[in-house]
Amino acid sequence: MLNNKGERELCYVTRITDITPIEGADKVELAHINGWHVMVRKGEYQIGDLAIYFEVDSKVPAENPVFDFMSKYKYKVKTQRFIKGAVLSQGLLMRPEELFLKDVKEGDFLTKKLGITYYEAEDNVRKANNKELIAMKIAKRMEVWKKKHKFLSRFKFICSLRRKLFEKQIKKDQQKKKTNWPYWVIKSDEERAQNMPQLFREPLNQTHWIATEKIDGTSTTFTMIQAPKKKRHAIVCSRNVVFDTPAANERNYYKDTDGNVYVEMFEKYNIESVLNYILDKHPEYEFITIQGETYGGTIQKRKYCNEHKLAIFNIIFKTKGLEPIRLNPIEMHEFVSQINNALNNEIKLECVPIVDKDFVLPATCEELLEYAGNTSLIDGGMREGIVFRSIDGKMSFKAVDNKFLEKYHG
Repeated sequence: MLNNKGERELCYVTRITDITPIEGADKVELAHINGWHVMVRKGEYQIGDLAIYFEVDSKVPAENPVFDFMSKYKYKVKTQRFIKGAVLSQGLLMRPEELFLKDVKEGDFLTKKLGITYYEAEDNVRKANNKELIAMKIAKRMEVWKKKHKFLSRFKFICSLRRKLFEKQIKKDQQKKKTNWPYWVIKSDEERAQNMPQLFREPLNQTHWIATEKIDGTSTTFTMIQAPKKKRHAIVCSRNVVFDTPAANERNYYKDTDGNVYVEMFEKYNIESVLNYILDKHPEYEFITIQGETYGGTIQKRKYCNEHKLAIFNIIFKTKGLEPIRLNPIEMHEFVSQINNALNNEIKLECVPIVDKDFVLPATCEELLEYAGNTSLIDGGMREGIVFRSIDGKMSFKAVDNKFLEKYHG
């Protein structure tokens, strides 16, 4: 779920929206949280109960004994099938009292409080915000210190003092360097359909959407502010990290990958010339932002091709005095085609494939998730899912195929 800052939350307080029996099962049933359903012990929850929900692909802290029962899953919360594959269970549900939590209310986010992280280590860096990076730096320093001082690490008060000193120093270092994230760029992420029950109620259920293929890769952003050409500067980012130093530019986030894939895409597609061309042609634009999915090679377990490629999913610009405009996928394809024809670069820009130009939502979230899974228009393999965008480009959300989650993120 996304919080009000557009950041991904992996753990939050929710309410049980429905309970359904499982055919042939006497001891378990399914608890529903909007579009998610989790297998639980029969009678453990009632409709309307508050519960703590942990999203798929998250990891609970091994050092907390409350989560000892998750050790057999290596502390990963995932999509699973039970009862001979007949029942799909996604995520983890726990009662507030099991986690010794009091006075929690629906909508509270507990990701940081409970120390929940992404299971994949590199995701914790690529997707982390500034506060999460501080917490990770502190944990890493503590781990190194404990190894060096095994005797002292037995004493809790010394460890606590040391942690506070680390925290004070790291925060001091962070304050010296102001955030370098471009203020005009909105970080790319889409809310899951399971977290948006309002989609299936009027009037949204009658809205017409443009459906594009969701690609399993890494979010990549390029942006530039309008200025005289000699003063313009292109900025390259991942979902949360800006690559504005030589050290950052060389950082490698993926195994068996040579160098920084974000910088690689910037150079491969000659993005600087693309951004300059757009701003030259549209002097009224205050900025131009291009966002896409870098995929292929070893970026994710789903391997589309051997080389790294970029598929654009967002083009955003702003004219002075007006709100920023995000092109819908049809407009985006046309815009990119014009750029390719004008620049005639050796390697052409590509967009995410359009699956349907006029899609109306089905009656239920389950039907939508079933639609999300199909054949990829990129390579004919399994499709990760669909991103839906309104005709005006303002609203969007995603639906990820459950079978894809089981195969590549289970």
